[in-house]
Amino acid sequence: MNHRERYLAVLDGRHPDRIPFAPRLLLWYNARLATGTMPAQFKGLSLREVEHKLGIGTPARDGKVCTMRHEGVEVVTRREGGQYIVEHHTPVGMLRTVTHYSEDLNALDMAGREEEWLLKTPEDYKVWEWIWEHTYWDPAYEDYRAYDAEIGADGLPMVGIGDAPFHEFLLRGAGYGNGYYHLADYQKEVEHLLAVMTEVQRERMWPVVAQSPARLFLHGVHHSSAFTPPPMYEKYVLPYYQAFIPLLHENGKQIAMHADNDTSLILELLEQAGYDMLECFVTAPMVPLTLEQARETLGNRVVLWGCLPSLLFAPSVPEDEFRAYVHHVFDVIAPGDAVILGVADNVMPDSVIDRVAYVQQVVEERGSYPIR
Repeated sequence: MNHRERYLAVLDGRHPDRIPFAPRLLLWYNARLATGTMPAQFKGLSLREVEHKLGIGTPARDGKVCTMRHEGVEVVTRREGGQYIVEHHTPVGMLRTVTHYSEDLNALDMAGREEEWLLKTPEDYKVWEWIWEHTYWDPAYEDYRAYDAEIGADGLPMVGIGDAPFHEFLLRGAGYGNGYYHLADYQKEVEHLLAVMTEVQRERMWPVVAQSPARLFLHGVHHSSAFTPPPMYEKYVLPYYQAFIPLLHENGKQIAMHADNDTSLILELLEQAGYDMLECFVTAPMVPLTLEQARETLGNRVVLWGCLPSLLFAPSVPEDEFRAYVHHVFDVIAPGDAVILGVADNVMPDSVIDRVAYVQQVVEERGSYPIR
């Protein structure tokens, strides 16, 4: 089997010839380019070529089936010192975000920190509602087909299509720090906004996605025990996915959630939501959830893509501890159903790239199905 055939076998509930391994190298690769520290064996190679040299699959996360547009919204951007300011001008008002960038982050080609969020006062909600009411998704199916052909046997595109309205509100609207204060202080405004967002996505985004040529979608990021705890998940998130995901399944699609966070308290709810996969799935020692606990809770019903915490690839972790953990993962996932190995979330800028090569070596030595 090639990499794509292995991914499809796992998604279909069939047995791959061996366990797939597709870590995300993007942050490591960009940092090496930005700092001029690319190892000699990879100098001059593209990211895909580095993946080929290591023998690993590609995560293939850059495909799209639609493009989002906001009618009647003028977006103005500017930089002031270490700040990046984005203003959204509409006929009913203006919203802005401010992101702080540091020299250290710029040097590693990494994103900055959000300092000012879109939603700050109750009056801001009418502006964001207006933006959502004037948001459309235009099909970009040919773009997807071209990307799918480019990826070929190296992987299977996983197409990002945003987030559930409640988490979109927390992540990009009010921010995690203020979102729950807003929900307490401005509950009427928050819940009306969520209703508008849900209806707009249902009418304009869902059909475009369901009718697209893509197979696998990423919808939902960082749903976690802390930021979407069980009571909030049940009330504000679960009903959305229990309406949306059946539509995808009816059209032969599957859906993943980006799970590089503590999901220990919401694992059962993620399964109830209908997710087929938890992608960039992270476990202890980075979060209070072991791989054994996850498998006990989810069985083989939800695919786990990840299972190797990025911390293990840091030079501060002794080599023997890293190698022991890798073999422990193989023991836990045996015989190898419903698993795609990866690094959760990314192979980070300071990671030891030889450790990625070691995991691939172990995959080749003991990753044949069934793992014993």
